[in-house]
Amino acid sequence: MSLYGTMRTGVSGMNAQSNRLSTVAENIANANTTGYKRASTEFTSMILPSSNGAYNSGGVQTQVRYSISDQGATTYTTSGSDLAIDGGGFFIVEGANGQEYLTRAGSFVQDKEGNLVNAAGFTLMGYEYQAGVDPTVVVNGFDGLAKVNLASEGLVAEGSTTGSMGANLPSGAAVGDISTTSLVVYDSQGNTRILDFNYEKTAANAWSVEIVDRTSSTVLGTSALTFNAAGDLTTSPATVVANGALISPLAGTGANLGAITIDLTKTTQLGYAFNSDGGTIDGNAPSKVAGYQIDSDGIVYVKYENGKLDPRYRIALANVQSPDKLLPESGNVYSQGVDSGVIITGFAGSGNFGEILSGALESSNVDIAEELTAMIESQRNYTANSKVFQTGAELLDVLVNLKR
Repeated sequence: MSLYGTMRTGVSGMNAQSNRLSTVAENIANANTTGYKRASTEFTSMILPSSNGAYNSGGVQTQVRYSISDQGATTYTTSGSDLAIDGGGFFIVEGANGQEYLTRAGSFVQDKEGNLVNAAGFTLMGYEYQAGVDPTVVVNGFDGLAKVNLASEGLVAEGSTTGSMGANLPSGAAVGDISTTSLVVYDSQGNTRILDFNYEKTAANAWSVEIVDRTSSTVLGTSALTFNAAGDLTTSPATVVANGALISPLAGTGANLGAITIDLTKTTQLGYAFNSDGGTIDGNAPSKVAGYQIDSDGIVYVKYENGKLDPRYRIALANVQSPDKLLPESGNVYSQGVDSGVIITGFAGSGNFGEILSGALESSNVDIAEELTAMIESQRNYTANSKVFQTGAELLDVLVNLKR
């Protein structure tokens, strides 16, 4: 047995325990860091060749492993921009260097430019979104992503372009009978205009609808409606266009009412009195931005004072085959590693991606009791390894003193 080998083994053991204490210290320091993933030190033996007459002691080497796939507890907050992921996946964020990273740290707030950034200064990324149209995802990359920006635009008005009107037309009405309902629409500056829908029976199972601007009495559009014996609408396409360009703008405003496509598919002809479902219309009167909401699918809505929700972005998520092999970076973010697998992007609630929780944060997955236990173990083991080194040094002194 080599005394130098014994001392080197003791030093190896002390270094290994020192590394373990370092991960314990890091875990304890980040016990309250949002989305932090616990680091642990794994030990593997180093065996040296030995002969029958002498044993060469080896040592121990360490490898740090991160429990990235181990989800922390969910805590709820009062901020709608605090986000957590219930299930698999990571938020995609952009650093100051323009590079994208992955993170579970969802403590986002608006910066001075209106971008959502977390406590480490990384900007949340998503796809620009239009109502009813899912963005096209680049599955194997970050192309097409944009910073989620919720900067206030002051007063916002939107002119009407599409709507619907459903009504029951009494089947017992006489030819020439007219029933009327109305719908409020918005011009390009958010001013309201009232459109009257005049239904006139023209024959058995046949009606006409005429859309009239109430202020100017201008006819903006007409359509013939036909029904089968069951009272179901058979006209196809069951739409009528109210051509707002036929009427003059409101005096002094210069605002225009554009062409509005009205869906009539919910119109019926049954043996019941005339009634309307009230209709629906898009667009809105001038309204201030009052806040925003984020749903479980990751759709970010701007909320106006009038209660309207305008979808702006859909938050993108990403994942890899082996999350524990991602490379930790400063700021509680991760980058792709050689052994982590290819980054796949998608949306919350699809595939292996979890749901997004608004008003919630994922806590650190550090267990303080476990870390303190590991600290005591490492302290004792470090002391024991130092004794091995000390004993080897003392025996070496004895060997040197044999010459005397």
